[in-house]
Amino acid sequence: MIYLDYQATTPLAPEARDAMLRWLDGPDGTGFGNPHSQHRMGRQAHAAIDLARDQVAALFPPGGKVVFTGGATEAINLAMRGCPGEGAMSVSAIEHSAVGDTAKAIGKCHELNVAADGQCNAKQDIPANTRLVAVMQVNNEIGVIQPTVEFHRKAKEAGALYLVDAVQAYGKMPVANADLIAVSAHKLHGPKGVGALWVRDGVELEPQQTGGGQEADIRSGTLSPALIAGFGAAASVAAERMDEDADHVAALWHKARDMFEGWELNGSADARYCGNLNLRKKGLDVARLMSDCRNIMFSAGSACASGSGRPSHVLKAIGLSDKQAKSSIRLGFGRYTSMEELEEAAQTLIHAAAQQG
Repeated sequence: MIYLDYQATTPLAPEARDAMLRWLDGPDGTGFGNPHSQHRMGRQAHAAIDLARDQVAALFPPGGKVVFTGGATEAINLAMRGCPGEGAMSVSAIEHSAVGDTAKAIGKCHELNVAADGQCNAKQDIPANTRLVAVMQVNNEIGVIQPTVEFHRKAKEAGALYLVDAVQAYGKMPVANADLIAVSAHKLHGPKGVGALWVRDGVELEPQQTGGGQEADIRSGTLSPALIAGFGAAASVAAERMDEDADHVAALWHKARDMFEGWELNGSADARYCGNLNLRKKGLDVARLMSDCRNIMFSAGSACASGSGRPSHVLKAIGLSDKQAKSSIRLGFGRYTSMEELEEAAQTLIHAAAQQG
């Protein structure tokens, strides 16, 4: 099988796996301690979390704290539901459903429109009664990098907090400046089930669950040393390899673009993370393509929306028709994708698409 679905999840880094094993049971069977206990095993587990917190924090801007969560969705919900005030929330039309659906559930939601190239329109105004602005850094479906600097400024001018979903950017490029930043470990070769919310110093959030308040008194629940250690190790490796990984995915991107001649690119070719290639071909039956190419793991849209039967809200937001949206595929590649794998997959997909007539 050839895996080309890096936006959905990434392969676990060997370094992350090794870091996790120590805290599942450990070589002497003492690695399973509760990190909130005061005895020796608990203090050892707590020390592992402290180390991982520093490793994860190293990829964020200075001047904030890392709050570990069960994933980016929880981090986003904590940021949005815990945001003080009664004003509206302004969110881009291409946000992940964790942001979009949460904004709708809270109510008083203002949608920010998006240009045909996939970038949120930085010329539009933020309503005066806005308490939080949410514009992601890299879109998970089309890979387009958003104008976060402009929206951070607009949020400040409106007296609002700025939330960035940096799930697809964290560990791959410098993270955008914001008040609140949500990330997930499994999108940078860490384990599933753990994420983080970075909170700028001075920003106060209201807890969304009661309990022990283990994380900065705003997130309760026993932390997993194994998951967090794996997250920390993955973040550390990403920091060391960021330039190398970027060069690798850029080479893969240019090769793939050349091979898929005649296919239309969805989103900007310039303001883009190169590990994401979202393409469409007129008349393409994507379900048939996936059936004919079962050994290639790729996506017909974001993994969270697959199987719904609805056209991608992101592709609709950039002006595509239902037919165009449903004839689109997303190829995601990264650190562990070889050029040979990419070429083989591209040839197979192109050949299968041509057989559809």
